[in-house]
Parts: sequence; structure tokens; C-alpha cells
Amino acid sequence: MKNSIAEHIALFLKDFKPFNYLSFEELKKIAESIRVLSLEKEKTLFKIDEVLHECFYVVNQGVVHLTVISDAEEALLNKCYSGDIFGLRPFFSKNNYQMTAKAREESIIYAIPIDSFKPFVSQNQDVLNFLLESFATNSRNDKENTNRIVSYSNPNENQADVSFFQTLSYNKSPLKVNAQTSIKEVAILMSDNLLESALIVENDLVKGIVTDADFRMKVATGKHGIQSNIENIMSFPVLTVPENISLAEAQLVMITHNLNHLCVTEDGTTSTLVKGIISQKDLINAQANNPGVLLKEIKRAISGNELKNVRQNLDEIINTSISKNIPLNHINAIAGEVILSIVRRSVEIAILELGSPPVPFAFLSTGSEGRKEQLLYTDHNSILVFQDVEAEKYRDVKDYFVQLAKKSSTMLEQAGYKHSAYGHVASNPNLCKSLSEWIKQYNSWINTPGETSNEIFTIYFDYELAFGDPKIETEITENIFKNAKNSVLFYDYLGNDALKKPAPLNFFKKFNLEEEGEHKGKFNIKTKALMPLIDGARLFVMNMGIKGINNTYLRFKQLAITDEAHAEIYLECAESFLFLSRIRTIEGLKNDSDGSFIDIDELSKSDKEKLKQALHAMDNLEEIIKDRFQLTQFS
Repeated sequence: MKNSIAEHIALFLKDFKPFNYLSFEELKKIAESIRVLSLEKEKTLFKIDEVLHECFYVVNQGVVHLTVISDAEEALLNKCYSGDIFGLRPFFSKNNYQMTAKAREESIIYAIPIDSFKPFVSQNQDVLNFLLESFATNSRNDKENTNRIVSYSNPNENQADVSFFQTLSYNKSPLKVNAQTSIKEVAILMSDNLLESALIVENDLVKGIVTDADFRMKVATGKHGIQSNIENIMSFPVLTVPENISLAEAQLVMITHNLNHLCVTEDGTTSTLVKGIISQKDLINAQANNPGVLLKEIKRAISGNELKNVRQNLDEIINTSISKNIPLNHINAIAGEVILSIVRRSVEIAILELGSPPVPFAFLSTGSEGRKEQLLYTDHNSILVFQDVEAEKYRDVKDYFVQLAKKSSTMLEQAGYKHSAYGHVASNPNLCKSLSEWIKQYNSWINTPGETSNEIFTIYFDYELAFGDPKIETEITENIFKNAKNSVLFYDYLGNDALKKPAPLNFFKKFNLEEEGEHKGKFNIKTKALMPLIDGARLFVMNMGIKGINNTYLRFKQLAITDEAHAEIYLECAESFLFLSRIRTIEGLKNDSDGSFIDIDELSKSDKEKLKQALHAMDNLEEIIKDRFQLTQFS
């Protein structure tokens, strides 16, 4: 490639991440190996299940569509414009492509050989961090929005790669020898312990590493005698990583440095104690279980204690994800599926004990569980709906399902979920009813809201099918939206209920803290900040007839599309909800609580300001509620 062409490409790349982290001379060197592709309209660059290419791609001109197969149809996942990066799967996995890249119009594409780019990844931490963060978030880069990088998580896997959440199982008791140990002795120790590596240490600090490859290449070839010291064939310096490294990070480090082993130390440097060793085999074993490792464990579980072990592993994933600043909506998606599977398995085990259900039914998780927003250990909320039966069979049928719900609830308590303080669980006979009874119940809530002043019914409008017949869930949903469509009284009540929540800030813009009780002096982030957003999102999606979206963040995102006039406010509310939820989650993980009450003084000055800004979104949402529903105040 002529230098003028290489310079032209380098000039283009320097304006986009991660290339702007490199010098112009480095970019010119990379550009010398780049191939320039011209794609005609509708020309395919790679297809689903195609063998991976040896390069990744950058759009110079034109538009490239990335599509997947969803419900037997081609679905658009992303659009790539000038400066956008795609086709990075070869960096992270050896599996075939999971999507198709096709030119939407005549396009010019730069194909960058991965082998040529790897050295710059390993030498520049900013480039590495960009690739890691971008692969995890699958979104636009920060606020600069200069270009984006598209990852390869399947939309049916919740747009999140579990490998970035999943911590690794590795050898935490590696073979450690000193530098003067003979090659023969080390070989015998490795053979006796069925190990493929050994670390050479001094004062428990790593100095080098030997592997099977070293014995083959340096001893078996006769270069070194077996009585020679092991330090003569060791590789050094050793690449070290921290204890909490994820599967995807370890994989990327191995790929970029062309290694088969990583030494684990306390802080990821050679100056702290050795904690273990990660091998290529560990990655392969982890990949074999990824992304469904927890789901497989759930399916094999036959007791509450086994489900508890899964839930504790999920806690580790959540902790790791929070510490790595993974977007909370991704964490919610993964955790939501795992928790729903735990509930589903508890019902399956109950059925195994009781025998087959007498009629079709639906077990619905409600509240935060139904919205897939439950990252902390809170109580389990649910209802059970069974198909209508003849009057003479009703008592026996209901008795079966109450017993089913009780067994399921007991198992979930064993797994660590608290008993619902308000009885909002399907084992409560009042929440285990026939389909016609539930339709009547929902109609009552819609037509005469607030009839029972102490009745908390809004959580029953946030539900997700955990187990059973989806047709029953659909019938419930259709009835709700049909009856609520023109119910002024219902929306009047919900609107006022959303506005009745205690104000988060006082007249002087100070946080309204608890004035008495065990949480005196703390801020109730659940009641005063999160609940108004949750209630507001629910109110608007129901009023606008938006079905099938339960999650608060996704509800606001959809509202921004449906109601363009207030799109900016909805998007602000979506981001505020994520920030507030993250603060609550961190609080809960730190204090082993539900995170509802936070100590404002423990927040940094920056977080305090962000918190106030997040609360400001509620004021704008309140104005839309007042304007849209022309509210009358309930006493």
C-alpha cells in the first residue's frame, strides 16, 4: 500500500476511538496493513454462523446494517455509520459470527488485520480499556458520541454478555517452586499433581513461570539438562492479573499477549502475593458453561439450598458487574432472567412433589421481580391464576394450587428470599384465584380504585410469567388494557398516588431525611426517589396502551418514542432511574440490606450533585402527570 493511501487512512482513523489514543505514526503503521473494501448495496460482508475473519472493520463511507434472526425473521440490531467499528468477535471468541453484516448502501470499509492491531492493544491501556468497556456495554461511547463499537451479544440474551459478569474458576493453589529447584524435580511435581505449569517464586512473589511447552521446547530438544535449575528455562517477566478478573477480560489479555497462562496476584501486579494461576483450559471450561452456567445449575437443583447457592453466585456476578461499572440495565437483564428461573424451578420442584396440576395455570412474579429490577435480597411477590373449573371442582383445584404456592414460597425462603411482610405472595389464598376471579379483581381495582384505603394493588400491574400457560397471562393483560383504556377515575387515582410520595427535597433544596426511627438521619431513596419514577412509568405505559414492557428503564425509553413531545424528559427519567438504582444497589451490597436508606454524608460531593440532578427529573415528570390527567386530589 502506498504511503499516501496509508496516511489518508490514518488521518481518517485519528478522529475516532480507540484510534485517537494512538500516535499518527502508529496509525500509519497500522494503515499499511489495512485492506480497503468496496461494498455494493445489499452486499454481505459476513453472515450468521460464518467462520470468523482475521480482521475487524471500520466504516469509512456508507451504512452497514447488523442483523440477527429473531422469531424466524431477520431483525435489525444496529446501524453502523462513518467511524463505527464492528466485527470484533474474533478478538473475544472463537465461535462463528452471531449476526450478519450487510451494506445498506454503497459503502467503503476498512478491514484491519487483528494480528497487526494486537500489539497496539497490548501496549496501550486506553485502547484495551476502550475495547473492554465497549464490548461490555454495546452502546455509544460516553457523551462524545464520536463513534461506536458494536459487540456480538444476541438480543435474545438480553443485550448483555455474561462473560463480562462471570468470574473465573481457576487453580488457587498453584505449584510454587524456587529458582534453584532442578528441572527434573519440577517435572516430577507437575506430573504427580497433574499440572501443566509451575510458578517460580521468591518470598511468594512471582519471578517466572514454566509450562509443558517449556519442557518440550527447551528440555526435550536437549538445550538444557534435567539437572539444571528451573530458572534456566522459565519465562519472565510474568503477566499478572487481579483476583476479580472476568472471563472476557482474561480471554482478551491472553489473546492480545499470545499467552496460555496468567498469574493471579492480590492487585494484579508482580509486587503482591500470588493468589493462583489461570490457564487456557480454565477459559475453555468457563466458555462451555457460558452464558447459561447459572441457568444450568438452576435446572439441576432439587432443593432450596441448591437454589440458594445459585443466588449467592448471582450476588457475586452483581458485585463484579457493579465494580466494573457495567450498565445497570444490562445487570438487571441478566439478574432478572436468573431470578425468574429460580422462581420457575421452585414451582417445578413443587409440582414434582404434588403431582401434575389439575388444570392449566400461570404463576406470575410481581413487583420489582416482575419488572426485573431486583438486584438485592428483597421479598418475593407473586400471584397464581388457574383456569376456571366447574363449581364442584373449585375447592379441590384451589387447594392444590395454594399448596403448590406454599411449597414454592418455602423453597424461595430457603433460597434466601424474605417472607412477604404484606402477604403479597401466591401462597396467600386471596392471591391464588381462578382466571375469572382475577379478571373481576383487576376490574375492581380499575373501576373503584382506593375503595380500600390501605390496599396496595399497583404492584400487581407489574408482572412477568415465571411458570405456566402464557395464554392466561395474555388474557389478564388484554382485559386490563381494555378496561383501563377510558377509565378516568383509575388514572386520576394512579396519578394522585404517584404525586403523593414524600418530596425528596425540602424548600431549601436539602434532602428530606428521616426524622425518627432506626433510620433517623438517612434518606429513603426507595420511597422518595425510585417509587415516583416507577409509578410514573407504569401510569404512562398503561394510559398509552404500551403492552409487554415491565421494566421501568425500558418503559421510559419506549415512552420517549411514543410521546415525542416529552421525549427529553422521559430519557432524563430513564437515566435518573438507573443512577438512583445503582446508588441503592451499592448501599444494599455494602450493608447487606435492601438499600432503601442511604447515608447522604457518605456520598461524594459529585454523587450528591448527581443525586439532586436525578431527583430533578421527577419534577418534570410530575408536571406531565398533572397536565395530562387534569388531576383531582383524593383525600
